[in-house]
Amino acid sequence: MPLRVGTMIVALAGGVGGAKMAEGLMRALPPSELTVIVNTADDFSLYGLQISPDIDTVLYTLGGIANPATGWGIAGDTRNVLDAMPRLGEQPWFILGDQDLATHILRTSRRQQGEALSSITADFARHLGIPATILPVTDDPIATLVETPDGTLAFQDYFVRRQQRDEVTGVRFNGIEAARPAPGVLDAIRQADTIVLCPSNPIVSIGPILQVPGIRDALLLTDAVRIAISPIIGGKALKGPADRMLSTLGHESSALGVARIYLEIIDAFIFDQQDAALLPEMSQIWPRSYTRQTIMGDPGDRARFGRDVLEIAEAVRAEGSA
Repeated sequence: MPLRVGTMIVALAGGVGGAKMAEGLMRALPPSELTVIVNTADDFSLYGLQISPDIDTVLYTLGGIANPATGWGIAGDTRNVLDAMPRLGEQPWFILGDQDLATHILRTSRRQQGEALSSITADFARHLGIPATILPVTDDPIATLVETPDGTLAFQDYFVRRQQRDEVTGVRFNGIEAARPAPGVLDAIRQADTIVLCPSNPIVSIGPILQVPGIRDALLLTDAVRIAISPIIGGKALKGPADRMLSTLGHESSALGVARIYLEIIDAFIFDQQDAALLPEMSQIWPRSYTRQTIMGDPGDRARFGRDVLEIAEAVRAEGSA
């Protein structure tokens, strides 16, 4: 039975962890009450195609077609196109499945005809039978750039082509100052009862969402219960380079380090029960700190954790109104 918490839940998401959390919330709620605002600073062009990795991961996950082994891509997809490239002299470095290519081809065609990314995303979600709302954080181009001792790298060059082996000494988001929130983004935040900062990389997944002009201010002004979830367990990220990024950028690679990043804009913080020993120190930073089982290995785990998050939101709301 879905748990009814309010009229709208907003999730800020990026990467596989964000998509899994969004699925958990969708399973715990009447799905029409969920809006997912997705990072687009990972977007890039390859072979003339416009690729939106975080949006596609959320679409495929909520649409029930994501590859369960990787958390990204489409289950059962083939790579015939990529496998044909070496005989023409190209060594592909970014995996694009054959079915996945359909998404990128259609998105690129529609973008070239002037359609906004938000409109295309909504249409793809409808065709995939997703009852929740999925919004790119912005329709304007923004791009994560990673500073390393060897120079500046585009995010996908750092993340995929170079397998995250470079030390990250800085991160910036090209075009962020001129970006505007996509239609519906600020309204969703203003109308939300609960806002969840998913267990995504706080630097390169949630970070660019918060830096789009107007979004942080909206989060500061909202009456919603704002909850952040740590992607760091035992000092390590379950997936991706978040732990190493935190360390090299001057943050503690722990749930404590993540909580300090979000301190100004949250009402409660959730971290994994494996780090329960941190609770006394965490409670000094943020009194409303909670430990739960945050690893979401399968749909049942995701639904269970989605309910946990919403129950905590209700407890925080009740405490605030007491």
